[in-house]
Amino acid sequence: VREAVVSTQSTGMALSLGRTIEAEYKKDLHKVSKGLVGKRGLLFTNKQVDEVKDWFASHKQYCYARSGSVATETVVLPEGPLDLPHPMEPQLRQLGLPTRLKEGVIVLDQEHTVCSAGKPLTTQQAVILKHLGNSMAEFQVELISCWSEGKLTILSENNSSMEVADDVNDEPGDENEI
Repeated sequence: VREAVVSTQSTGMALSLGRTIEAEYKKDLHKVSKGLVGKRGLLFTNKQVDEVKDWFASHKQYCYARSGSVATETVVLPEGPLDLPHPMEPQLRQLGLPTRLKEGVIVLDQEHTVCSAGKPLTTQQAVILKHLGNSMAEFQVELISCWSEGKLTILSENNSSMEVADDVNDEPGDENEI
């Protein structure tokens, strides 16, 4: 069993599948191409849908949160030495941490709350969390639809933008409908 993941410019993938009924490579692939917007990709496999869904549900990757992400926990740094390389001290100070160097060790002059659970992170907070090695964000792939043997099935309840009606929208000349 072989799998292939394709994640490239959505317009290139959509063009390859066919944007209209007349141009589609196989039946109903034009519906898949209409759903290729934003950060979406294609997975080609001959495994069963349930097996693929289970695999993706069990494979999550933690990564560093970005500015605007919601903090999942409150992070408080206690007063005292920080286990970070001393050349980082000026950058930490610029990020708003009350630090100084004492005998080549970065010392936090007072307790500092980096972020509070449930609140969006600022750019400075996200950078501090990254320096601390705190992976607060979770990367996960969401399966939106499945195309097999000429039939498109919507898998995601959160995303209706893949849904294309079988009646009027499939008529030639209606390729502007999404």
